[in-house]
Amino acid sequence: MPSTYFDIKEVARLLGVDWRQVNKMAQRGDIPCQKVSGMFRFNQAQITDWLQSRVTTLSEKDLSDLDSGHSAQRKFNHKLFLVSNMLSYNLISTELPARTRSSTIRELVNLAGNSDALYCKETLLTALNQREEISSTAMAGGVAIPHPKRPLPFNIEKPLLIIAHTTKGIGFGAPDGKMTDLFFMTCSPDDQTHIHILARLCRLFHKTTLVNDLRAAASAEEYIDLITQQEQKILDEI
Repeated sequence: MPSTYFDIKEVARLLGVDWRQVNKMAQRGDIPCQKVSGMFRFNQAQITDWLQSRVTTLSEKDLSDLDSGHSAQRKFNHKLFLVSNMLSYNLISTELPARTRSSTIRELVNLAGNSDALYCKETLLTALNQREEISSTAMAGGVAIPHPKRPLPFNIEKPLLIIAHTTKGIGFGAPDGKMTDLFFMTCSPDDQTHIHILARLCRLFHKTTLVNDLRAAASAEEYIDLITQQEQKILDEI
């Protein structure tokens, strides 16, 4: 079977659950899969799309399982993989000069251009806009996580995380119908790192006071300090 497919135990490790639970999900049609020679097989791209579509609505327990399960799949200690280590002062804006969805995405890409890890801003811009056309990456509570639908291994050297706050909310298609003012744009060279970052960010949003704390912060230095502190609190509970 090609390496772009998972077996049932690999998916279970990715999700951080027992393989029998995945088997039940597959039998019910709750997870995308195919049956080959009597065994379930899971296309990596389809699993990534499925996870992306539901990660922002998962419970804290499910997010925790996904966070730790991803690490088991990648065979590293998830306590050592920190989104706070991805942050840089020149990749953060406390007053992003944008008033529309399209200008917000372009300004986020301009920020990403400050990183030596990004090869082509236009490629990233196109990928972000294509993802937003499928469905908005905005969440309830004024937060959005713009990201490409697919990894960009030939356009970035390492995972990127751009954070920006707008002084006026942007109509970004949030499910609660409210404006969005905090943006966490992320892009990864591979699917699994991308899912890990999404899960860790959602845990920070759901389990801590980070969102409101960032709105009150006045500098990139404060942003980095707040995210570092709140992420460590989450990991200390594991």
